[in-house]
Amino acid sequence: MDMDLAGEKRLLQLNVLDEFRLHAYENAKLYKEKTKRRHEKNTQHRNFEPGQEDLLFNSSLKLFPGKLKSRWSGPLFAVSVRLHGAVELRDTSSCVTFLVKGKRVKHYWGGDIARHKTSRDADA
Repeated sequence: MDMDLAGEKRLLQLNVLDEFRLHAYENAKLYKEKTKRRHEKNTQHRNFEPGQEDLLFNSSLKLFPGKLKSRWSGPLFAVSVRLHGAVELRDTSSCVTFLVKGKRVKHYWGGDIARHKTSRDADA
């Protein structure tokens, strides 16, 4: 048993493991970039401006069995747009401002919003 030969063999094995680890990091980085591009391609980019009328998605209505009830509330006025897509909204009736994620807001183009569930009694 030669100690120098065993030491060199061990160093070569460690170098092979380091190369394997670096390739794994590079593959993970490429995979993340690819999935990010795919995700960005499928998302809608909305640009909000102060003074614009917007609708807010109310996610708490998912628990209630109102299929035909609208989950969008508003119109609300955009007061300011913060970094990373956060939007500060102002309610017209109470003049209260609050900050929400930009994903929960969409543009309001006018018209009525059906806030009440329709009845099916007339159909039966």
